[in-house]
Amino acid sequence: MSSAALSPALKQATPVVVDYASGSWIHGTDGRDYLDFTTGIGVTSTGHCHPEVVAAAQEQCAKIIHAQYTTVMHQPLLALTDKLGDHLPAGIDSVFYANSGSEAVEAAVRLARMATGRQYIVTVQRGFHGRTVAAASLTTAGTKFSAGFGPLMAGVATTPFPDALRLQMSEEEAVAHALKEFDYLLATRVHPDELAAVLIEPFLGDGGYLAVPPAYLQGLRERTRRHGALLVLDEVQAGIGRTGEFWGHQHTADLVPDVIITAKGIASGFPISAIAAPEEIMARVWPGSQGGTYGGNAVAAAAGVATLGVIEREGLVENSRVRGGELLDGLRTGLAGIEQICDIRGTGLMLGVEFGDPAANAGGPEAADAARLATAVQQACIDEDLLTLTCGPTGSIVRIIPPLVVTAEEVATGTDRFVRAVRRVVEA
Repeated sequence: MSSAALSPALKQATPVVVDYASGSWIHGTDGRDYLDFTTGIGVTSTGHCHPEVVAAAQEQCAKIIHAQYTTVMHQPLLALTDKLGDHLPAGIDSVFYANSGSEAVEAAVRLARMATGRQYIVTVQRGFHGRTVAAASLTTAGTKFSAGFGPLMAGVATTPFPDALRLQMSEEEAVAHALKEFDYLLATRVHPDELAAVLIEPFLGDGGYLAVPPAYLQGLRERTRRHGALLVLDEVQAGIGRTGEFWGHQHTADLVPDVIITAKGIASGFPISAIAAPEEIMARVWPGSQGGTYGGNAVAAAAGVATLGVIEREGLVENSRVRGGELLDGLRTGLAGIEQICDIRGTGLMLGVEFGDPAANAGGPEAADAARLATAVQQACIDEDLLTLTCGPTGSIVRIIPPLVVTAEEVATGTDRFVRAVRRVVEA
């Protein structure tokens, strides 16, 4: 008889126990086949168990599993760096590897503070950056990520997100409002000479699956340059082809950040993350400040090399763009006229369906009702053999995250299943 169990704090979104998985499908021990539109929260970019990724990991396991990369170097990490370099913006040519998105975020914060000699990191409201202490201190996607274990890290300030839907403004008005508030923050709380970096996701993840308006990113870029601060883009969820471009920020013309954070889809499920910056900036960190026992693991790096190879050879960035457009069109057509839905949005294979009134009081009954509706839809999807997740500050959004390998047929199947689930809930 087992004497241990998983922590009761871990709450599963579905009751599924996996037997095996392949491509876009999870096959449960219950004998059912589930279309997986969660991909491990955007991780299994090349689908479950892509043969090339599996083969690369198996081959590497027979050579060396753990080669601590500040002790001995290994070929997979060198190859991954070369491969990743093919996709990095010009001038961003130095990479540091860690294990998780949270760890990479913390490494980026350390880099920004050391490189500038300044303390303040300004984050944008509704951003998600992780659950470790520093990463949670930077996260405003919901209080559940940072509540109950304070005090949090000092030297953090938050600026409003240009949330046109919630503010009931046009996008142009919302951007102007948010940039004005950013400037006000620098006049009232964070002196420009103490601003180390602005940290932002180019597409909000847990905060609501919202695209950041290009004009806002350009506004932040101009301001960080003017004040001698760094622009740090958290591409953990939006990067590696998820939005129909290799990087989420590439939807903003001519935008080049100072630091890029990546993880999730880079190795199809193997734990590895990275930050990338110009060598001149990376060289400013203090000796010994970058490292870690498992960072840049040889097997994970080999899987990363294979993943990037598959993405290139199979045209998965373009597939993300095309299949995402089909999915968005299908959802908007199939869910037309449902008054409980306030927005159906998406870029590439990063889509969200929002319920309720986004302008309602977040602490009021309308927001709670919208959250219950989104959860009911997410649970109804399970009955349709479709796996989805919820997100957003109040939990009112169902997010849809197919793998980059998803086919047109699977998109059509997933659309039909999702529409049936929504209609069954709203018509009950």
